[in-house]
Order: sequence, then C-alpha cells, then structure tokens
Amino acid sequence: MMPPAFVLHCIVIVLGCAVAAPDSFAQNFPLKVVRYVVPFTGGSGADTLARIVVSGLSPALGQQVIVDNRGGAAGNIGAELAARAPADGYTLMQVGMPLAANMSLYKNPGYDLARDFAAVSQIVQSPNMLVVHPSLPAKSVRELVALAKAQPGAINYSSSGVGSTIYLSFEIFKGMAGINIVHVPYRGGAEAVTAVVSGETSVSFLPLATALPQVRQGRLRALAVSTAKRVPSLPEYPTVGEAGVSGYEFGTWYGVMAPVKTPREIVTVLHAATVSALRNPDVARRLSDLGYIVVGDAPEVFGAYVKTEIDRLGKLIRAYKLAVDG
Repeated sequence: MMPPAFVLHCIVIVLGCAVAAPDSFAQNFPLKVVRYVVPFTGGSGADTLARIVVSGLSPALGQQVIVDNRGGAAGNIGAELAARAPADGYTLMQVGMPLAANMSLYKNPGYDLARDFAAVSQIVQSPNMLVVHPSLPAKSVRELVALAKAQPGAINYSSSGVGSTIYLSFEIFKGMAGINIVHVPYRGGAEAVTAVVSGETSVSFLPLATALPQVRQGRLRALAVSTAKRVPSLPEYPTVGEAGVSGYEFGTWYGVMAPVKTPREIVTVLHAATVSALRNPDVARRLSDLGYIVVGDAPEVFGAYVKTEIDRLGKLIRAYKLAVDG
C-alpha cells in the first residue's frame, strides 16, 4: 500500500496539471489552420466582409484562417454545422442579424444562437440602403411608396431568401408603409444583387457595402439608408424615416462566435486577434470605404447584444406575421 503522503503528492501534481493545461493550450493556440464559417454564399456582402476581416485575422493569429462558405436555408445550414463543430477554437462562425431573426422565423432552425455559441466580438454595424433600378420612375422614398400604392403588386423586389437581411428589411418596410411589393427570392445575395442591377427586379434593400459600388457606377439609384440617423460618411442620403416612412429603422450587424464549449482562454485569444484585425490599417480602411462602422466589443457585451437582438427581432417578426413555419 502506497504511503498517504505519496498519494497526496500525486493528487497535487494531477490537479496542478489540470489547472495549468488550459493556460498552456491558450499560449500555444493556434497550431493549425482556423476555419471561418460564413453561412452565406460566396460573392454575398457577408462573404466580402469575411474576406476583409480574415485578411487581418490570419496575421493576428499567426496561422492561416480560411473562409468556408456554407450557404443555404437563410444561414441555418452553416450555423448548424458550426454549432456541432469541435469546441477547440479552430472553428469560428461569422454571425449576423439574419441568424438572430431565424430564432423566431423558424420553429426548428437546427441551432440556438444564444445557447450553442460563445460570443467572441461584434465586428461591424452596417446600414442597409434602399435602391431601385434606374428604369423605375421613383427618385425618393415617397415616390416609391406612391407608385406602389397606385400599382399594388406591380413592383417586385429581390432578396437572398426568406429570413435574409433584405427580406426582413423590405417586409417590415412594406408593413409600415402599407404597400404591396412582390417578393422574389434568389439562391443567394449575389444573385439578388444581380437581379436588381439587371432590371429583372425593380427594387431592393442591400447592405451598404454591397449597394455603394453599384450606386457609384450608376447601375442603381439610392433612395435612403435604413438607420435612424444618417450615415456620417454619406450625409447626402436621407434615412427612410425622414424620407417618408416615419419610425423605420433596420440595420445589419455582424460578429464572430465559436462553439459554446470553446475554452474561455481560447475565446480570449480569439477576441484579441479579432480586435487586432479590425485595427489593422488596411482592414479598417477597406471597411470604412464600404460604409461599415467597426465595433470590436468584448465577448460579454456582444453576447448580451445578441440576446437583445433575438428578442427585438422576434417581436417584429410576430408583429408582421413573418414566421416561415407558423
């Protein structure tokens, strides 16, 4: 039988290793490629944002970070995949407002954004921009509303599908304005943009980063931005609220999360790297040029924000009866 003192010594060593292991792991993290899941298609606004952020995240982590597009089902396919990934810090997901909305849009989206993920940081806020094809004879929000009321059902809008940012922005806009504009869903964000640029559809609400290049090239006409206040870098564009639909406000946000059981020490490393990436001069400039407002808040702050957004969006979805499956 081993002496009690020896047994106690062994227990102390084991407990010491157990306590030290997370710190040691965090110090060595990451040791391999990190996957950055984007639950939307390539070429979408979310994808463009991801590639800019990753260009700063890779050097900040000292390892390659690869974008993994897993589009489909309004982001639910990619989100469910990320939720089930190993919680070792090597899988990140770029989350956004549509995923928070999915908690109320779908009875069973396959994941719970608040329960199944650990917040790392909110990365940006982004207004949406109400745009029309130049062929549509509407040069203001009031003119668009008047045209839609004069010809109910004659105008259509493109989106990347039910539950997408565009869809929610427009359906709430329609409800508040009391108009009938027909929804035409596409497979992804890139296709929705192509539709309105080509004139296949007449109008859309696009993320500012997606809309601005098309507006600047004269392919689309901008009517307003979706935020409560004008965008400081684009003061020439009125808000939807001041341009004709009082009280309207619907912006977009994006952030980074990891599977919920990712060690706290690893989340801390990921947060520091994300903030470093957002402060990278090239990344900051590119985000600013696209109209993004950089955030980079703490994990606890972002986690609380996500829960607030799930509640806020749920109330809007119920008020305008937008749930997909009851």
